[in-house]
Amino acid sequence: MRATVFPGRPAGEVRVPSSKSMAHRAVICAALSAGRSVLTNVSLSNDIRATVAGMQSLGAAITVEETVGQPARLIVDGIGRPCADAPLTVDCGESGSTLRFFIPIFALCGQPVRFECSGRLAERPQTVYQQLFEKTGTELTAADGGWQLDGGICAGDYELRGDISSQFISGLLFALPLLAGDSCLHILPPFESRSYVLLTLAMLAKFGIRAEWRDENTLFIPGGQQYRPCDLAVEGDFSQLAFFAVLGALGGEVTLRGVDTGSLQGDSRIIDIVRAMGAEVQPLADGYICRPGELCGADIDLADCPDLGPVLCVLAACAAGESSLYNAGRLRIKESDRIADVEEELVRCGVRMHSTEDAMYITGGSAYAGGVECSGHNDHRIVMALAVLATVCGQPLVIRGAQAINKSYPRFFDDLQQLGIKVVLEND
Repeated sequence: MRATVFPGRPAGEVRVPSSKSMAHRAVICAALSAGRSVLTNVSLSNDIRATVAGMQSLGAAITVEETVGQPARLIVDGIGRPCADAPLTVDCGESGSTLRFFIPIFALCGQPVRFECSGRLAERPQTVYQQLFEKTGTELTAADGGWQLDGGICAGDYELRGDISSQFISGLLFALPLLAGDSCLHILPPFESRSYVLLTLAMLAKFGIRAEWRDENTLFIPGGQQYRPCDLAVEGDFSQLAFFAVLGALGGEVTLRGVDTGSLQGDSRIIDIVRAMGAEVQPLADGYICRPGELCGADIDLADCPDLGPVLCVLAACAAGESSLYNAGRLRIKESDRIADVEEELVRCGVRMHSTEDAMYITGGSAYAGGVECSGHNDHRIVMALAVLATVCGQPLVIRGAQAINKSYPRFFDDLQQLGIKVVLEND
């Protein structure tokens, strides 16, 4: 799909979709509970559908109630403990969270499991699990565009680097409480993306699972626990709010509703960042109003909020002076190489930008002519970031591969048009 996004001054209100991070966690916890949970305010992106289907393959009964244009309601009758009487095949789509959360959980089921992957997911490293599992005789091997798991998981002490994806830590946190023995996770500093681990712990607590900090980098997980059913509404997503917060900072008053202003989400930093760079941000009971201001460059640490990288590059491109985005190396192993690919597209649009392995440097403040065709690189966050940039260009931007938004935010272009931005969608 090609999206032509026209320049325009946004105005109006958007209800932010539910947090993809929290929805993954809620679906998994509900499916592991011994009883019925009801989850509301679930935005059914492709990634969340992959997690739902995967937990169904493990035996959870999940009824999805959908109304067009509204978040879904999920009725989940959980399994209590994973088990299977035959080998399993699970389609994780392009969802890194689904794959990395599932590997330890499915290791509990006692059967070989094949995880099928799409896009770049099969290329994204699983070395952490491979090295941890070697000690227990479990094998996780790359196999024909996916991963093959043979063997189980044991209680005990696990040591993990803290400067790689927190998804490995969260995956173990889902599975280890269900084993008979106690476990400890020793996280080697620097501990990046700590906020995502805190999100996992908060969701586990809602479903009755305990884990305790022994010190700032050590988690103790008692064994023999049981997930308990819980009814909850999934909170709004700051990762998606970020695109509209930047949109408001660049061009018009945008009201954003549907988030918890006290959220533990690491991407909630977007509010402090746009405010620090000069935008006006007014807090509301359930969100924010973002308005333009005199924007200036900044140095931004992405260690705990890497998903903000693409849209913050757009903000920096429109702010006076120099900006740097550092501790960004993990962006190279996302749905695309987000450092190289964002740089390629922004330079195509006239942005002065260069990068290193771990950082991006942008000289902003220029006017951008637009009128060029860009690639979304099969990456939802690049597509949405380019759409935001298009609103301040002199002429429209054409974005190829715009269907990538379905991975996390299928209604993105609808919400953009609701704010008065003209978008024309065409089949490639």
